[in-house]
Amino acid sequence: MFYETGEDGLGHRTAGLKHSPMNAIVAPRPIGWISTLGRDGVPNLSPFSYFNAVSAHPPMVMFAANGSHSEGGAKDSLQNVRDTGEFVVNICSEELAQQMNDSSTAAPRAIDEFNVAGLTKAPSRIVKAPRVAEAPAHLECRLIKIVELPPSSTGEQNNTVIGHVVAVHIRDDLVVNGRVDTVKMRPVGRLGYFDYVVVSQSFEILRPSWPLKKAGQG
Repeated sequence: MFYETGEDGLGHRTAGLKHSPMNAIVAPRPIGWISTLGRDGVPNLSPFSYFNAVSAHPPMVMFAANGSHSEGGAKDSLQNVRDTGEFVVNICSEELAQQMNDSSTAAPRAIDEFNVAGLTKAPSRIVKAPRVAEAPAHLECRLIKIVELPPSSTGEQNNTVIGHVVAVHIRDDLVVNGRVDTVKMRPVGRLGYFDYVVVSQSFEILRPSWPLKKAGQG
């Protein structure tokens, strides 16, 4: 199968596909479960599946806050980061998948999604935004920049938020021999459509030295 996406990104329809396969191809994607604090003191919690680490030194992460709020204007997460310059990435483990999904509801601005999802707020050490106490790990972040990208064909805004990770929280039992046991943490990833995946196994491949040795060579 082949199709051109077109300027509106709807080229998949000409190929007979009801839904864009883009998210199913670029997968799995880690979930950025972003908590922020508004200038009015109302916490906000929302998951973003366009999220990833972008640098190790210094440690930086990004999430894409695309679209707008149901009440108009920027989404709460984006607006809060603009106003405060801070956010927290909460890692969503398997047992928190339903609460993560519940926090994605299009709630009014005055609603605290921590309460909607039945989650506990924990104070952060450096930033003011609260953390999801039940999450196995957290990244406290300060804003580096917001990159405005071309809008959608319907005029919806696209913004990428880049943050500097200034502090890390890891549940103690997840640190084994000085390394984080990702399989034990069982983070949830996003696939296409309404599908998700859980990290349940891993394998190790060491980086090769030069010159490369082929299989069977001494």
